[in-house]
Amino acid sequence: MESLNGENQKKRVCYFFDSDIGGFHYGPGHPMKPTRIRMCHSLVMNYGLYKKMEIFRAKPATKREMTQFHSDEYVDFLSKITPSNMNSFVREQHKYNVGDDCPVFDGLFDYCSISAGGSMEGAARLSRDKCDIAVNWAGGLHHAKKSEASGFCYVNDIVLGILELLRYHKRVLYIDIDVHHGDGVEEAFYTTDRVMTASFHKYGEYFPGTGELRDVGVMKGKHYALNFPLRDGISDENYKSVFEPVIQQVMESYDPSAIVLQCGTDSLSGDKLGCLNLSMRGHANCVKFVKSFNKPLLLLGGGGYTMRNVSRAWAYETGLAAGVELGPDIPVNEYYEYFGPDYQLDVKSSNSDDLNTPAYLNRVKQIVMENLRHCGGVPSVQMTDTPALPIDAEMDDPNADEDLIPPDTRRPQRLLDSRIQNDGELSDSDDEGEGGRRNHARHRDSDSVNSGGIGISGRKYGLGAGIMHTSAAPTHGAGPSGHVTDVRVFTTPKATSMEVESP
Repeated sequence: MESLNGENQKKRVCYFFDSDIGGFHYGPGHPMKPTRIRMCHSLVMNYGLYKKMEIFRAKPATKREMTQFHSDEYVDFLSKITPSNMNSFVREQHKYNVGDDCPVFDGLFDYCSISAGGSMEGAARLSRDKCDIAVNWAGGLHHAKKSEASGFCYVNDIVLGILELLRYHKRVLYIDIDVHHGDGVEEAFYTTDRVMTASFHKYGEYFPGTGELRDVGVMKGKHYALNFPLRDGISDENYKSVFEPVIQQVMESYDPSAIVLQCGTDSLSGDKLGCLNLSMRGHANCVKFVKSFNKPLLLLGGGGYTMRNVSRAWAYETGLAAGVELGPDIPVNEYYEYFGPDYQLDVKSSNSDDLNTPAYLNRVKQIVMENLRHCGGVPSVQMTDTPALPIDAEMDDPNADEDLIPPDTRRPQRLLDSRIQNDGELSDSDDEGEGGRRNHARHRDSDSVNSGGIGISGRKYGLGAGIMHTSAAPTHGAGPSGHVTDVRVFTTPKATSMEVESP
């Protein structure tokens, strides 16, 4: 990791991850694979990014919290339906569009709860100034509607997160760089000026078929929905040439006090369902640019169907959020073989044709800028009392019981996970094995030191015995405990008993 140049101040980053997310499966042949989030987390941990940020396992969203946006009947349906009883809900499945793209699978409601809980708690921490950037790669499910599943999305965690932000912030900007139009979020805030939605997406005979240039909002929300339709194969340079000036103008015209950025990676080159041609760095440039405005920022996941590229991009962007640039060589991790044959972090553009001509992009940019000028200045909001919710008490003092812990008792995992290593820290004791300290033998046992880690059987430990070994009891993956501990047994000529050494 290398510190980013030009970082004028260090950001406090809250990163949300729940190890259960990798256990859900949409079904055989389905392109959406939640395992990609766990792959990303494995890179985040093995690059050592956990030293730079606080890591949390968010409380799953409840049915009541989901009904802040979704209808009661729809949420109730999601909580009841399972693969074993789905034949009893045939009419409801048709009504709520659950079936083909959005199948019924084991743990469906738990999956939605984890996704929504991370986005809502991230928004809550931003609002209370407990962090500058909140990251939830399990979120970003932007197609879900009030009473309908759509495009692999069931519960719209983005809308729920924005509603949480609106309790404290006058104006929120939502930016969507997924290859698909963020129709669910735009629809939710189409009639209000308190949320501006800006979506850069492929348009024209492409799902979901919305997001035309002329869709600008209605009533009070007129000119507060911004759509930038793109054609196939857009390059990094062309994307940057429209993204940065448009967002710069949005920031000047709208002046939001918080930003939500949906980082769907199906806009990357080589995505199974995408048709754009962004490299990892071209995609990450959007994160870097939005971060430069120094506003409270909620980073969310979204689409992305080539798993090795999704995890690469999101891990790299997690590093940018924390103020570091990850090195090019992917560290050994439990999904290491997915990144072959080069085992490099970068995702490169292909040689596909860019159908976005300069004339086309300039024309669209000109129309978008004209729509922004119609906003008529920054909208004002009347002062009101902040509505109280159950999450408030928990957020006000999440470590309320810390003083009650006896001094001789091990700290709870949530406190260990929230530690951030100081930049000047010299000790590697939290994670023996980084920085070249991979040999756990005692310094005075030269035979053990020179043997490169020979166990009692006389065989060397292979690659799979270290961090790739996953047969140990699963942890929730946060903090130093997110690594599977490599316990090695050593013998010495003088010792009569085995010594077990572990970090």
